[in-house]
Amino acid sequence: MGIRKDESAEPRTGTGLYAHVVGWGMAVPDIVITNQDLEAIVETNDEWIRTRTGIRERRIAGERESTSSLGLKAARRALEVANMLPTDIDLIIVATSTPENVFPSAACLIQNGLGATRAGAFDLSAACSGFVYGVEMASQAIRSGSIRAAVVIGAETMTRILNWQDRGTCILFGDGAGAIVLRASEAEGGVLSAVLRSDGSGGDLLGLPAVGSIDLLNSDYVNDEHTLNKMHMNGGEVFKFATRVITESIHQALEKANLSIEDLSLIVPHQANMRIIQAAARALKIAPEMFMSNLERYGNTSAASIPIALCEAVQEGRIKPDDNIAFVGFGGGLTWAAMILRWGDPRPVDRRSEALINQGRREFSYFLVRIRASLRRFSRRISKLFGRSNRIQRLRDKADRLD
Repeated sequence: MGIRKDESAEPRTGTGLYAHVVGWGMAVPDIVITNQDLEAIVETNDEWIRTRTGIRERRIAGERESTSSLGLKAARRALEVANMLPTDIDLIIVATSTPENVFPSAACLIQNGLGATRAGAFDLSAACSGFVYGVEMASQAIRSGSIRAAVVIGAETMTRILNWQDRGTCILFGDGAGAIVLRASEAEGGVLSAVLRSDGSGGDLLGLPAVGSIDLLNSDYVNDEHTLNKMHMNGGEVFKFATRVITESIHQALEKANLSIEDLSLIVPHQANMRIIQAAARALKIAPEMFMSNLERYGNTSAASIPIALCEAVQEGRIKPDDNIAFVGFGGGLTWAAMILRWGDPRPVDRRSEALINQGRREFSYFLVRIRASLRRFSRRISKLFGRSNRIQRLRDKADRLD
């Protein structure tokens, strides 16, 4: 399953650099909500959910967990696999639809948590396609020579934007995060091609109305069906859209990489619905086993679903060096994206002594982050205290002058 020697498989910039996946990590909450648990919340049952979606359970973030805290855990694990330091990272991209804030971005919070003091950071909004978009943005930056290493994270707390009375959506989604580290190399492989697409005319099919949206002025839009800060979805239309674009975009990405469907070892799709995956397998004329799926355990984790599934595929031994694999995502926007990668870390294999040293340096970096955060909080309290004292003294002085 090698790459045919052709211009389409070469870096697209002339720098001679490829963006390789050298690290990966995932983080999911401990709290598990089963289909049986949902029966107490909304009118549904386990059989109905399983037969229509393939989902048996999903994870829900705890009170002290957030999109950035899950993303930070996944990023730290990815750096450990990559045997790299936070200061080696030039760019952090977080694909998410559920950040804690409009700003600062989840990426900036993660950058600080890592101690990645040399990295730029931003969030990317492309819904469930966001992770593939982010990997392509980072890989292009690496190919251009502007950066050497990037962390791309898909992280979501989808359960916090659900209407728990809408059984068409609340049964589908879960929380979690996955991350990869991309690193520049002159060795052939890594990200070979990508196809990014969008169709805003379908924006009403899947959305999340928020403050600042012009749609809030339209009472016909924000009503019992479309609620502020709660997700809505036209499931039937999204299903038809997804089954069409998976097939089209994979073929397009393969063509750009000068490969065929027979050259693929595995497809890692967005984990939305088992029936979508089965329909895509039929359309591509391949066995369903060619698709990695962990949908039954995590549900739809939006932008986090592809990196989480990738991590588990590696753990299960389903991806080996020199395998050609595909990512494919689809979601709100409407957006969709497909990517072809050749798997394999081009660096020397035996780095055990270096790994032990770097592990200690990473832990020290995370310790410094905690110390800095504590010092900043203390400094702000002192400044506030002295500021209040100064204001009181000024008031007293003013009162004395009045006397």
